[in-house]
Amino acid sequence: MSTEVAIKVFEYAKKEEGVVYRTFKIPEGVEVEVIGSRVRVTGPLGTLEKDFGHAKVDIRVEDGRVVVSRRYRRKFDRAIVGTITSKIKNMVIGVLRGYVYELRIVWTHFPMDVKVDKERGVVYIEKFIGETVPRVAKIIGNVEIEVDKNEGRILVKGIDLDEVSQTAANIQLATKIKDRDPRKFLDGIYISVRGAPMR
Repeated sequence: MSTEVAIKVFEYAKKEEGVVYRTFKIPEGVEVEVIGSRVRVTGPLGTLEKDFGHAKVDIRVEDGRVVVSRRYRRKFDRAIVGTITSKIKNMVIGVLRGYVYELRIVWTHFPMDVKVDKERGVVYIEKFIGETVPRVAKIIGNVEIEVDKNEGRILVKGIDLDEVSQTAANIQLATKIKDRDPRKFLDGIYISVRGAPMR
């Protein structure tokens, strides 16, 4: 069974009991453990753990499925249940196949240089539009960054979608140009592929 089919989300609303819940099947090779409001997901690529206490939902594992439920009073309750279910589903996908964001390095005026400092957890973007001071983007969490200067691209890899996507966004925002015509100054680093599997 493919990953996409295995983690397909199904929704059921029990109006007579005033409860809304969503559930999805846990794929083979992945273990989900619920400790209070904390959810720990373990798979081939590692372990992720997050606290969903702020959402005030009930999370449990039953018969190989993750079930997220909450008392249904308004549309917001349905929305928050769907959000938390998607968050847990993203954790499952992350430990199963990981996430990759690809960014393209574009320049028309000054060739820029991108360097990764793992110790400080930052990415330096040097010589951007001729600037002498490098621009800095923060790396979030345990994320791996690969810079291919020949292809002019940056790969941001990890098992936590929130960390990978935010790191990619930080890099793109670091090269945002203000007070210039964007039709002429195309220089920058732009996200071209979002959330592709690592394997």
